[in-house]
Amino acid sequence: MRRVALLLMMLLVLAGLALLGLAIAHHKGYVLIAYDGFRYESSLWATLALLAVVALLVYLVRLLLSAVVVTGGLVNPWSGRHRRRRIHQASEQGFLDLAEGRWERALRHLKRAAEADPRPLAYYLGAARAAQALGDAAESDRLLARALERQPDAELAIALTHAELQVERGETDGARDTLEAMRARQPRHPQVLRQLQRVYLMRGDWAPLRDLVPVLRKEKALGDSELDGVERQVWTEYLGETGTGETHLAELQAAWQAVPSARRQEPALLAAYAERLHRLGADDEAEKLVRQALRDRYDARLVRLYGLLQGSEPGKQLQTAEAWLAQHPSDPVLLLTLGRLCLHNQLWGKANEYFESSLAFERDPETCAELAHLLAERGDVERSNRLFREGFDLLERSRHPVTLPVPQAG
Repeated sequence: MRRVALLLMMLLVLAGLALLGLAIAHHKGYVLIAYDGFRYESSLWATLALLAVVALLVYLVRLLLSAVVVTGGLVNPWSGRHRRRRIHQASEQGFLDLAEGRWERALRHLKRAAEADPRPLAYYLGAARAAQALGDAAESDRLLARALERQPDAELAIALTHAELQVERGETDGARDTLEAMRARQPRHPQVLRQLQRVYLMRGDWAPLRDLVPVLRKEKALGDSELDGVERQVWTEYLGETGTGETHLAELQAAWQAVPSARRQEPALLAAYAERLHRLGADDEAEKLVRQALRDRYDARLVRLYGLLQGSEPGKQLQTAEAWLAQHPSDPVLLLTLGRLCLHNQLWGKANEYFESSLAFERDPETCAELAHLLAERGDVERSNRLFREGFDLLERSRHPVTLPVPQAG
């Protein structure tokens, strides 16, 4: 059936060609085109053939252009679909290399992806980290500058990364400046506040960190427990550094009044303030503060400090401390404090007894040193030397603790 249809079609084509040939033979026609000196004349059938050839050429050119566009990857491998595929491959491999510590490969792949993608932020940030890991800080900064140039709307993310890398390089001055500049533009951004807090802590910038704590709390930039620890450390360190000028005592007292009232009840801050008062010679004020605090809450840090204070009434100090002994008879810190207060009152024998009792409960380097000094003054040089050596050994072990091997079973 198909053969018959094909045969009939061929016959029809041949018949059509025969009729066309007869028409051309009997009616050649004539075409004349003239315009401004140009003249074209030919038969009608030749003109029609020429137009058919031109139409065929136009069709072939369009077909060729379509093929080039569809298969553009053969001409430009970074165009269209192929471009996106190459970016994806480079970025995926680059981030994999970055995670696995292959810094050179990560840098190469991520730079390639960054230059090809219109939104290159993530690639530049990763490449900057890889360059930093290779020890090339200049290249790392250059990549971040390039990221800002290509994607200026991501200034905050770039600045945060820059500050983080500066901290890794030990450039805390630069990190502080970077973060303070961003805080001026984004005063409530939690991550800016968090990173700035960490940099202040690293640098020991207690005054600006003190001012930052209320902002951290208001913006909930840190968890409550972490923020409480930061605030406690800030005030402890700040009090320890305050009071170095001519008006040192007034300056310290003003700083203490600036501490939030709830914090002023905490033993750690009370101890920091009282110790600073002691160093500035205000022992009577410190003694009163510590005594009142211990009346409300017993704390070993404050008890220890109480024995170091040399108030104007050492006898009353000793009586106060001995009153605590009824409820805390086995506290080695209290016994050490009582021994020191006995020294202030020149009660040498009683001081000796308290120091011995303290060491019976705990071998402590401070107590060893106090008793060693007392024994040396009283002529027992041999035991004094033994206690000095013991105290030194205890101190060394506390600085360099030794981990004993665990016995193997069986």
